[in-house]
Amino acid sequence: MNIFILSQNSRLYSTRRLVEAAQKRKHDVFVRDPLKFTIQVQNPPMLTYLSKAIVLPDAVIPRIGASITYFGTAVVRQFEQIGVFSLNNSNAIANSRDKLRALQILSNHQILLPKTAVVRRRQEILKAIEWIGGAPVVIKLIQGTQGVGVVLAEDLVSAQAIMEVLQSANQNILVQRFVKEARGRDIRAFVVGGKVVAAMKRTSSNPFEFRANVHLGATAEAIKLQPEFERIALKAAELVGLNVAGVDLLESNEGPVVLEVNSSPGLEAIEQATGMDIAGEIISFIEKKAAKSK
Repeated sequence: MNIFILSQNSRLYSTRRLVEAAQKRKHDVFVRDPLKFTIQVQNPPMLTYLSKAIVLPDAVIPRIGASITYFGTAVVRQFEQIGVFSLNNSNAIANSRDKLRALQILSNHQILLPKTAVVRRRQEILKAIEWIGGAPVVIKLIQGTQGVGVVLAEDLVSAQAIMEVLQSANQNILVQRFVKEARGRDIRAFVVGGKVVAAMKRTSSNPFEFRANVHLGATAEAIKLQPEFERIALKAAELVGLNVAGVDLLESNEGPVVLEVNSSPGLEAIEQATGMDIAGEIISFIEKKAAKSK
């Protein structure tokens, strides 16, 4: 099988592991920078890479960075138009990258979410915070990633000031209820093809840090998911439309809360914490799906 990994950096752990897993199974695998493709909109649709014709792959693995979501998903969409199987499709990637859109998709189902409001008028900020339940609140950029663009406002004055500054910079933001009992801890469930293949609990190493991202220094340990957490993680990935997803959950007093559904979850922390060959699970899934799509 011929596989393209759509990644800007071949040295990243996740990219390297996917290459290794594909080569181990005797596949031809190439890392291709999404920004170096030219999309040729015609009948039939075409793509070139560095202005040269390409041999079409059997499958693509999108590892699209948040900063290139628009063009990256357009490249994935073009492969789909041509008939190439994509591990995660372009619509699902777009759904996951927009935090508001993802929450809206999940909100009409039996999934517990942090109470969330989105406002554009300055006059509505305090009312929105009051509706959520008052400070402290979490303020997020709608298209942030890896904990970047996420702020905890401890009181109404700071919450209003932060939101006004971000809005004045034309940033789209949302404000959420702060799940106090989960402070500094979350759970990442790694979903591949409708199964949770691994799960870890992340804990902030800083007692003053409410975010549990490994990129911010959190520690990770393997866990066995409780059945309800597993059910919720699988449902969230399915609703957003992702074959492969990192579903982040909080342990609240009311039960599992879905915080985010990630379409390009990193492999390093969870493989090291669990000892699982998750890259191999992904390639195995592609083998089955790409064969069926032909």
